[in-house]
Amino acid sequence: MRTKVMIIGSGPSGLLLGQLLTKAGIDNIIIDRVGRDYILGRVRAGVLEWGTVGLLDEAGAGARMHAEGLPHDGYSLAFDGRDHRIDLHGLTGKRVMVYGQTELTHDLMDVRDASGATTIYDAQDVQPHDFDGSAPYVTYVKDGVTHRIDCDFIAGCDGFHGVSRKSVPENAIQNFEKVYPFGWLGVLADIPPVAHELIYANHPRGFALCSMRSETRSRYYVQCDLDDKVENWSDERFFDELRRRLPEEHAQAMITGPSFEKSIAPLRSFVAEPMRFGKLFLVGDAAHIVPPTGAKGLNLAASDVFYLFEGLREFYGEKSEAGIDAYSVRALKRVWKSVRFSWSMTTLMHRFPDTGNFGQKIQEAELDYLTHSTAASTAMAENYVGLPY
Repeated sequence: MRTKVMIIGSGPSGLLLGQLLTKAGIDNIIIDRVGRDYILGRVRAGVLEWGTVGLLDEAGAGARMHAEGLPHDGYSLAFDGRDHRIDLHGLTGKRVMVYGQTELTHDLMDVRDASGATTIYDAQDVQPHDFDGSAPYVTYVKDGVTHRIDCDFIAGCDGFHGVSRKSVPENAIQNFEKVYPFGWLGVLADIPPVAHELIYANHPRGFALCSMRSETRSRYYVQCDLDDKVENWSDERFFDELRRRLPEEHAQAMITGPSFEKSIAPLRSFVAEPMRFGKLFLVGDAAHIVPPTGAKGLNLAASDVFYLFEGLREFYGEKSEAGIDAYSVRALKRVWKSVRFSWSMTTLMHRFPDTGNFGQKIQEAELDYLTHSTAASTAMAENYVGLPY
C-alpha cells in the first residue's frame, strides 16, 4: 500500500491535518494504536482560539461547533474576593469558542468518514522507518499480520507518549522541560456553569478554575498536591474547597451535583526541537506540552497543522520545498510564545510551595497591574485569543 502522507495518531491534530489534506486532493492515511471509542472517551480541552475555529471551518468540520459552541468575549481573573474581567473582544476584536475537544474530534471523524479517506484503528506496533532517507514507510501489525505503507512524508501526531518522537535519534533532538510542583484536580458534572464566562481564581488556598463544556455541563478545577489522590476527594469536599477559592457571589450562586469524571493531572512545560527530521514532522503534543492554564495545548496543535499543511500543499501544488523546510522554525516561534504565556499564567495564578509572603505580594501587584492597565490587559488578551499564524 502507498500514500502521500502517512499520519500517525487520530486525535484532533491528526484528523484535522488529514481532512485539510483530503480537501486539497492530497492522499493520506491515518493510523492509530487505539480504537475510535477510546479516543472519543478522552476528556480534554474546551477553549478554542479563533484561528483554530477558522481551520475547522476550512476543513468542513465547523457546522456543529457554530451551532452548539459558546463564543466567549472575555474571562475573569478573580483575586482579593472580586472579579476583574478581561474584555477579549473589546481589546482585540476577537473572541474564543468554548467547545469540548471530544465533540470536535467526533466532528472531524464524521467528515473524514464522509470523505472516504482511510483510517486504521487498533494497529499494533506502529513504527516509522527510513524517514531520514528518500523512501519512508510505516509498518504495523493488525490481526496478527504485519503491514507496510510507503509514503512521501510522515506526520507524527501521536502525542507526548507516542512512537514518533521516540523514533528520533537522541543526538538529533533537544528537549526543554519544566515540571510544576502541583497538579489540577478536575471534575466534570452535568450542572449549569457558575458563570457565563471562565473564571481564573488566585486565592491563598491555591488556584481554581471555573470552566464549562456547554450551558449544562461544567468543568471545574482546584490546585492540589502532586501526591494527592482522587479517592481523597468526595464531590462534597471538592465543591466546598472550590467555593472557598471563589468570590462570594459565585460561591453562593454555585449549583452542585454528582461528578461523572474526576482526575488529577500534573502540570509541565515541554518542548522538543527541532520539529522536523527528514521526512518526519512532529505535530502537537508529540513536540510540546503546556500547562492548561493558558488554554493553549489543542490550539498549538492546530497551529502546527496549519504550518505543515501549508508546506505540504505548496510541495504538491507548486513543487516547492520552501514550506516544509520552514515548518520547524515557523512552528517553534509560535510554540515558544505560547509556552511563555502558559508559564506566565501558571506562575501568576498558582501558589508555589516556596512563594512566601514576598512572592504572594508580587502576584497581587502583577494582577492589579494587569487588570488596571489597558496595555497590559491588551497583551494578555492578544495571547489568550491566539497570536496570528
